[in-house]
Amino acid sequence: MSSSKRQSILPRIQSGPKAPVNFSSSITIADSAILTGNHTINISSESVVHPRAKLDSSNGRITIGRRCIIYERSNIGAASADPTPSESRDGVVVSDYATVEAGAVVESGGTMIGEGCLIGVGCKVGKGAKLGKHCTLTPQSVVQPWETIPDFTVIYSNGTRRLDKRGVADLKHKAQARQIEVLRKLISSNPAKFQG
Repeated sequence: MSSSKRQSILPRIQSGPKAPVNFSSSITIADSAILTGNHTINISSESVVHPRAKLDSSNGRITIGRRCIIYERSNIGAASADPTPSESRDGVVVSDYATVEAGAVVESGGTMIGEGCLIGVGCKVGKGAKLGKHCTLTPQSVVQPWETIPDFTVIYSNGTRRLDKRGVADLKHKAQARQIEVLRKLISSNPAKFQG
């Protein structure tokens, strides 16, 4: 076997410093998730971090609430091109029952994702943005840096917005809990890899 073929099968090595972590004992985190940075990454009970999800605490602390789902290729704590300094020590706070789908980017700098929010595939949430409770960003939507989004807002990729008045927050919480039960069986978890 040639040396170039042997190199291609080696496991991917994490770049950057190993982040300090504080995990609940009931989280599910894939062995191939990427956690890097100098600030603490906190992940609360029953949350799920998929393979190849990246949590980067280089620009501030990251806090993931209870029963959150962070999908593959998402990037929590990404550096922002916005030059405005952040007054918050928190890089990103993702509140309870939130979902960040594949390929979504949440920039660091006092960014707040409210309870029950859904950040769709390929979305971007800018530095310092504040999303209220139960907001929905449809795929490829963008929230600008420092923007404040009211509770129950639905944002479409073309910039159109509306309020979701269905009142289904409790149903969404129950569905999230069921989905987490399934994911815990499907994703091989290895929190010890990231600790210590």
